Amino acid sequence: MMCYSILGPFFPKEAEKKGASNTVIGMIFGCYALFDLLASLVFGKYLVHIGAKFMFVAGMFVSGGVTVLFGVLDQVPEGPVFIAMCFLVRITDAISFAAAITASSSILAKAFPNNVATVMGSLESFSGLGLVLGPPLGGFLYQSFGYEVPFILLGCIVLLMVPLNMCILPNYESDPGKHSFWKLIILPKVAFISFVITSLSSGFGFLDPTLSLFVLEKFNLPAGYVGLVFLGLALSYAISSPLVGLLSDKMPHLRKWLLVFGNLITAGCYVFLGPAPFLHIKSQLWLLVLILVINGISAGMSLIPAFPEILSCAHENGFEEGLSTLGLVSGLFGALWSVGAFLGPTLGGFLYEKIGFEWAAALQGLWALTSGLVMGLFYLLEHSRRRRRSKLQNILGTEEERTALLPDET
Repeated sequence: MMCYSILGPFFPKEAEKKGASNTVIGMIFGCYALFDLLASLVFGKYLVHIGAKFMFVAGMFVSGGVTVLFGVLDQVPEGPVFIAMCFLVRITDAISFAAAITASSSILAKAFPNNVATVMGSLESFSGLGLVLGPPLGGFLYQSFGYEVPFILLGCIVLLMVPLNMCILPNYESDPGKHSFWKLIILPKVAFISFVITSLSSGFGFLDPTLSLFVLEKFNLPAGYVGLVFLGLALSYAISSPLVGLLSDKMPHLRKWLLVFGNLITAGCYVFLGPAPFLHIKSQLWLLVLILVINGISAGMSLIPAFPEILSCAHENGFEEGLSTLGLVSGLFGALWSVGAFLGPTLGGFLYEKIGFEWAAALQGLWALTSGLVMGLFYLLEHSRRRRRSKLQNILGTEEERTALLPDET
């Protein structure tokens, strides 16, 4: 995640020097999510055929290599050649990242089948730390040593982890499954959870191009302090995620309500982030940071239970227990996250220009509110159906007992 997030502080400026327009720079960033989406679906489907360990190790190796290559792009001639190389390296990095993250989620879920949410929470915790540490570390290394060092250093660290993982990771073998992504996504419960994941991902993506501009304009903070504002969101998410995962594994019946109420709280956070003009509340920096902290916790509440909920729904509907299903769920999860990561900043930047940050954030909150209410309604209907089915089974059981006793009475 640090390799992904170090670009923000300095790459746009370097790309402008090489003749890339703001639109092209945005496309270089945006293509990552698009190809991550496509690659996640492919790798999730063929995880068993390729092998989880090989996919993870190969993904890390390629990711480390292209990160190093990104560090030498300043030596490429400016203009179309530089832009084409940026796209090529960025797309390759997205594909390798999709391979590594799809395989890692599947391996962890296979290794710890009774603690899936805890493991996913820990994974998200380190992902959050990577996103937090990437920009300041990248900015420091860039200012101290130049363009090449941030990429080469992090790329070499990733490459050094490859032989270690080759020795540590176990080999999991499994037969290819007969199910597909389509059979998984058309399950009503999975479809609604997919809507939740996309809304949460788009919420995070919405803040990337808009929050820093809003803070600079509204509070006149120095540019160096803007990154600290994001710490409230990222650190609270990183700290709360493993705790939510542990609670989700210890009390599985709470998963559905963590998911629902997490979305509703997230919706409220986006309404108060500006705050929305109809609230008539003055925007203050302390309130903004507080809302970001709450948003990080509520996002963890919704996101961490989503993976085990999809997995349990798949098993309940006849999907086999093994790497094949884990690959499908991991690939779907990554693909949905990429959809939101693409829609969030794209729509966020457009809405920010048209209606301002306050109204744009409120509309983002409306998405989270809708997904939370729909998910809650689905769970209530599911609970009602199960109660009726249970009563019907009890009635049928009682009638069968009476029928069995009748011959004895005569």
